[in-house]
Parts: sequence; C-alpha cells; structure tokens
Amino acid sequence: MSASAVNAGSLVTLQELNPNSPNFKPGGAFRVTGKLQEYTLETAVAVIIDGDASLKVDTQHLKLDLRPGSLYQFIGELDIEPTNEVIGIYGHLSNDIVHIGILASSAITKTIPWLVFFFQAILKARVGRNVDGLDMNLYHQSLRLLREFQAAQISSWTA
Repeated sequence: MSASAVNAGSLVTLQELNPNSPNFKPGGAFRVTGKLQEYTLETAVAVIIDGDASLKVDTQHLKLDLRPGSLYQFIGELDIEPTNEVIGIYGHLSNDIVHIGILASSAITKTIPWLVFFFQAILKARVGRNVDGLDMNLYHQSLRLLREFQAAQISSWTA
C-alpha cells in the first residue's frame, strides 16, 4: 500500500471513540454511524449521537443535505484537540490540604500549569451518506457478530 493510499476507515461505534479507548488517536480513520442531533451551517459541524455517546463531525468537504433526526454514516479521520473553555471546578482533600482547581482548556493551562484539561474529538469527514431506515439495534448486533467471526478466524490461523 502506498503512502498516499486512503484508509477505508475502521468500523466503530460512537461509544468506542472515547478518551479511554485504543481507537482514540489522532489521524485514525473511522466509519461511524449516528443520528444527526444538530448541524451548524456556518461551521459545517454536525453532532451525531448513538445512545449516550456523541461525536462532532466536520462536514465542510461534503455535499450532503443534512436533516436533524436522520441517520448518517461518515468516514473520515479523527482530529483530537484540547477544548477552549472552562468545563467546571473540582476539589479534593489530601494530607489535610484542600486542593481546588478548574477544569479548563490547554490555552488556560499554559498560564496556570496545574489545571486539568480535556480533549474533544472531531471526525474530519471525507464521505457521508444518509442511512435512514437502518435498524441501529440490528446494526450493533451485526457488528458484534462480525467481530466475533473475525476473532475466530484470527485464532484459527494462529492455531
């Protein structure tokens, strides 16, 4: 495969794209599916959801009529950036000392290094399509079965 070849995108659920997941890495190519919760025309950023998980999708390179409430599937590369806002305040007690901090962005932590910050992920979509009519429960079940089959095939090759 040449260096300029485009990756097809690993099939993942939105729940699998979280900071604790091995999939959560910048530049990773993914195929995700979810219901369009919101879309901002000015920024071309969509938010898709699946259960309690959500993901921002940059759609600036797509010619797609996006309708909130419809199901969409996107293929693209994951971009991970620090957030640019204060998220909240935390506190804890250790050795009789109260530690209080602000959950904030990296822009703030550059001036106050002890602050904690979070990252936000955005999928830079290169392909998108409407998949209304897709049964998400059946989709998740088929994804689970596909992974079980692939694991069985890999284990039979190594045996």
